[in-house]
Amino acid sequence: MIRGVRRSIRACPALLVVLAGDAPAAEPTSPSEAEVRVVEYLKSNVKPGERVVVTRLYNEVFTDSAERGVLDRLFDTFFKLPLFLAQHQQAAGKPPTLADISGQFGLRVPGQADVLLRIMESDPRMPKFITRDPASGEITSIDVEGVLAHPHFGRTLARTIAGWEGRPAPAFSVTRYDGMPAGSSDLVGRPYLLYFWFTNCPPCVRTSPMLAELGRAYADMGFTIVGLNADRVLELPYDDAQRLAHAREHRLSFTLAHLNSEMHEAYGSVSVFPTMFFVDARGTIVKHIVNEQERPALEAAIRLALH
Repeated sequence: MIRGVRRSIRACPALLVVLAGDAPAAEPTSPSEAEVRVVEYLKSNVKPGERVVVTRLYNEVFTDSAERGVLDRLFDTFFKLPLFLAQHQQAAGKPPTLADISGQFGLRVPGQADVLLRIMESDPRMPKFITRDPASGEITSIDVEGVLAHPHFGRTLARTIAGWEGRPAPAFSVTRYDGMPAGSSDLVGRPYLLYFWFTNCPPCVRTSPMLAELGRAYADMGFTIVGLNADRVLELPYDDAQRLAHAREHRLSFTLAHLNSEMHEAYGSVSVFPTMFFVDARGTIVKHIVNEQERPALEAAIRLALH
């Protein structure tokens, strides 16, 4: 088993879930030749009921470092798929489409999402919790309870859907975009919002400017927003210059900081983006919002935090 896969099984890291409706994730580049070679090979060679042996692929098929890098990413995604599918079903009330899966994980080769689902269906280690349309390959149903019952995935999924309102906001310490420290100690006695997001997340692109406007509108009442960018935790391919450019383009005037693994875990390994925790001046979470919301709902949550 490759290192990325072994780590995923052991730690079962939370994946990111973007409930973007019909909006595709931004994808600036075409697939590499190595990606195409690996995916096309898997399309032709994944057979029902036959587990894909990654060590054989490493040792006998793909010896080029670029191809092995593609395998690392593919099989890291492979072990994140069950959580993504279950969380999408919980939050959206329906399974994701193949296009949703491709946009979520940056799968750029046509048919790549389908082949990953085929690998998952053929692997005896994975829970059998999806059904698919035999003609289109689209997922028709997801057994969320089956994922919750699985020893690798259940605990992480349960933490992400735990009740937060009425609980004290966990302490945190992060680093701002400008390199300065920021943390919960700076917010004592103040109402605030912790906004979990990542660069070019489609619903975040729509939500962030609205939050910036609301932050400015309620600043005189002491309300503040801390935007926790999850790019680094999620290992997304954006650098600091791209993050700053994104912030300028969308006029993000609230505090921007890098989410770290400690805070990520403290807040239940947030995996649906955007996610928002509205906290009152006593340090209590008064509203927990998952996914994109209209302005009135966000404004109502701010007023609740101000009370």
